[in-house]
Amino acid sequence: MMPPKAPKKEKVLEIHNDKRIDPYFWLNERDTPEVLSYLEAENAYFTEQMKHTEAFQKTLLEEMRSRIKEDDESVPYRYNGYWYYSRFQQGKEYPIYLRREDVPNAVEEVLFDVNEMAEGHKFYQFAEFSVSGDNQWASFSVDTRGRRMYSLFIKNLRTGEILPVEIKNTDGGSCWANDNQTIFYTKIDPQTLRSYKIYRHQLGTSTKEDVLVFHEKDETFNTGIFKSKSERFLIIQSDSTLSSESRFLESATPTGEFKIFQPRERGLEYDIAHYGDFFYVLNNAESATNFKLDKTPIEKTEKAYWQPVIPHQEAIRLEEIDIFKEYLVVTQRYNGLSQIHIIRWDGQGEHYLPFDNETYTASTGLNLDFDTEILRYTYNSMTTPYSVIDYNMRTSEKQVMKEQQVLGGTFDKENYTSERLWAIAADGTQIPISIVYRKGIKRDGSSPLLLYGYGSYGITIEPSFSTTRLSLLDRGFIFAIAHIRGGEYLGRPWYEAGKLLHKKNTFTDFIDCAKYLIANQYTSAAHLYAMGGSAGGLLMGAVINQAPELFHGVVANVPFVDVVTTMLDEEIPLTTGEYDEWGNPHQKEYYHYMLSYSPYDNVCAQEYPNLLVLTGYHDSQVQYWEPAKWVAKLRELKTDNNSLLFYTDMSSGHSGASGRYESLKEIVREYAFLFDLEHIQQ
Repeated sequence: MMPPKAPKKEKVLEIHNDKRIDPYFWLNERDTPEVLSYLEAENAYFTEQMKHTEAFQKTLLEEMRSRIKEDDESVPYRYNGYWYYSRFQQGKEYPIYLRREDVPNAVEEVLFDVNEMAEGHKFYQFAEFSVSGDNQWASFSVDTRGRRMYSLFIKNLRTGEILPVEIKNTDGGSCWANDNQTIFYTKIDPQTLRSYKIYRHQLGTSTKEDVLVFHEKDETFNTGIFKSKSERFLIIQSDSTLSSESRFLESATPTGEFKIFQPRERGLEYDIAHYGDFFYVLNNAESATNFKLDKTPIEKTEKAYWQPVIPHQEAIRLEEIDIFKEYLVVTQRYNGLSQIHIIRWDGQGEHYLPFDNETYTASTGLNLDFDTEILRYTYNSMTTPYSVIDYNMRTSEKQVMKEQQVLGGTFDKENYTSERLWAIAADGTQIPISIVYRKGIKRDGSSPLLLYGYGSYGITIEPSFSTTRLSLLDRGFIFAIAHIRGGEYLGRPWYEAGKLLHKKNTFTDFIDCAKYLIANQYTSAAHLYAMGGSAGGLLMGAVINQAPELFHGVVANVPFVDVVTTMLDEEIPLTTGEYDEWGNPHQKEYYHYMLSYSPYDNVCAQEYPNLLVLTGYHDSQVQYWEPAKWVAKLRELKTDNNSLLFYTDMSSGHSGASGRYESLKEIVREYAFLFDLEHIQQ
């Protein structure tokens, strides 16, 4: 079967006296017969080329499913007199959300059976729910397309009735005022998908009567609303990449006016939490690059009144706080590793939770109770399954509430080793790599290795555990994460060094990690593979343009590869809010810099690795046409006979399939592609 060939229709794109010719611009014409025909042809070609792996894919799927405890249940958390939890049933795709009152012999209540709700839908994403203070009402949101445009509904938890009210085009979140009659929610722009308006809805009224309480008019900002842990305040938060601004209102007076906490300033980022007579402000004011913690009286919230609680530290990134009646809990990152710091408000002591692994992931969990000495946190590593732990902050005793079970009878964490390596970048910077493999692997360059990367938005890819990854490790693969600049693994400066006019550091860091792994014989170019999604897909595209000889195969998920054209189109979702991440190409300097690395614009006549590209037709973050255009151009220009496969899930969006088993099929596709290149067939 011959690969599809997309027709060329030259489109001239001109700005800054620079002309670009885009022969595949027409692929952004959503839902036209020609576009659909091309995507279907690519899917058919993918299916044909992977047909010989179908039996193996079935084996992999059954293997991955066999490790999952299908009738699983979450650890309950306590909120407002009830215990809340979720349950999966054998063979079912979606969770059931439940609660029981915190009294003896309480009857279990089914809040939402998402399996029943999802019947008849190819895609169904139940986002979240919020319960009113009197425990009678729950607002919840649903997306049935994968575009992250949620409809908000209201359910009477006493009668089971869902009110005949549907609030469309929301971001999925909502919160209740203390009168148990008023809901606040966020609308998104249906074109750009920017969260931009906060509304107030009164039970028993039509949505036409909903009141606009805030309109975020700056197109580089998104907005949302939440309730403080103390439940005293409703807080509207507006954020851009470099700035933030909060507004607050007493929850008991929902029709009042929100007050600005601290007016926005470019470069000033802050988050607020309430306790007693003070707000606590996690912020980067006064050049606190890695953030500091201040407090300020409720009546005087402007920056001039902020008082220090935890000063800025050059080597420690303050990430978040949890406030309890007697304790302040700070999650921070030092030298790439998470730390949980527990401080008594009365000044009578402080300590850190002990973690002794070389590389691990730890974070505080859902801690809604204010008056408790129990901190819930989670812990896992690349060799240790996920655990939920309750820690007594007074006695230092801990109780493992749940450790993820890995079924199937073959997993033993003692069979695997994880470590942290440090590659040296071209500019001398040390780049950390988290790596895991099955014991007994030979360091002679013969092992296949999958190198994963992201490197944008200050997002840290944590060295976490994965049951599906065992299918790679048990067949001889090494798995590694390159903690490249653009993420925040080594603090905020690590992020700043991989964005805007420093973005190319992200790509060269990944290349240097690949070279390090080859030079130290963890693998070789004949057995090295790379994977990334979204902005990590951009990373994949840039890397294979610059150093295609290093990789035998690459998997690019929902890849952001047409950087310049997308960032010039302010009608495309998310574009205006991204200027502080990538730059604004309407400015000449940023245009030429972005153009110099944009994967689509830099495809050329050269050999490329074997390539699998995956996307979702309803993707709201990276539109399907970006990978479609990229693949078409690669087919036209590449000079090798390596595989180039492209698959579009026609019923999903950026995050892929919504069901837990359907999402496994996506991983199986990726693994089958990699195994096939390694001639591993079972």
